[in-house]
Amino acid sequence: MKIALLGYGKMGKVIERIALERGHEIVLKKSSATTFEGIENADVAIDFSIPDVAVENITTCLEKGIPVVSGTTGWLDEYQKMVDLCREKNGAFLYGSNFSLGVNLFFELNNYLAQMMSKFKEYNVSMEEIHHTQKLDKPSGTAISLAKDILKNYPEKKDWTIENPSKDEIFIDVKRIENVPGTHSVFYNSDVDFIEIKHVAHNREGFALGAVIAAEWLHNKTGIFSMKDVLNLNK
Repeated sequence: MKIALLGYGKMGKVIERIALERGHEIVLKKSSATTFEGIENADVAIDFSIPDVAVENITTCLEKGIPVVSGTTGWLDEYQKMVDLCREKNGAFLYGSNFSLGVNLFFELNNYLAQMMSKFKEYNVSMEEIHHTQKLDKPSGTAISLAKDILKNYPEKKDWTIENPSKDEIFIDVKRIENVPGTHSVFYNSDVDFIEIKHVAHNREGFALGAVIAAEWLHNKTGIFSMKDVLNLNK
C-alpha cells in the first residue's frame, strides 16, 4: 500500500518506520516546508499534523479521492464540515482522538464505568491528563473523548472545563510534563472512598501502529469511520 504522511514530526517518523516494517511504501512526507506534490500516488493518507493545517490536509485528500486517516486533535470545530465533504465526494474518512488499542479499550471501560457510577450521586467525577510539553491543544483529544462519554451518562452535567468547575461541569486537570507520551485518568471521589481508572502510554509506538492498522483497514472503503469500526467495538 502506498501511504502519504501528512505531518512529519516525531509521530510521523514512527508511523513511517512501522509502515515500512509492515511492507508499505511512503510516497509523500509532508511537513510545513513541503507541498502536496506526489499525493495523487497514494492509496491512503495518514494525517498527524497540527491543528492549523489538519483541515487543509483532510480537504485536499477528500477532494483528490484519497482515503484519509486523521489523528490530529484540536480542530474538531470543523469536523462536521469534513464529514459533509466526505459524503459529497463519496470518500473515506477516519478520525481518531487516539489510535492506541489500549486507549480504545479504555474508552469502552470508561463508558461502562460511567453508566454504573452515574447512579451513585455521592461520587464526584473528575479527570486528569498529562502530556509532553510540545503538545499544543489543551485538553487532549483523548481527554475530550473520555469526557464526552461520561457526559452522555450524566444528564446533570452539561460540559467539561479545565478551570474552576461549576456543579454541572466535569473538571479536567491538564498537566504538561517533559517526555510524557500520554496519561489519562478518571476519578470518582466520595467521602468514604476513591475509584480511579488510568491509561499510561509508555511511548508513541501504540499510537503509530494503530494509525497504520487503521489506514490498512480504510483502504478501498467509503464512508465515515472511527477506531470502533476498525476494532469491531461497535455494539
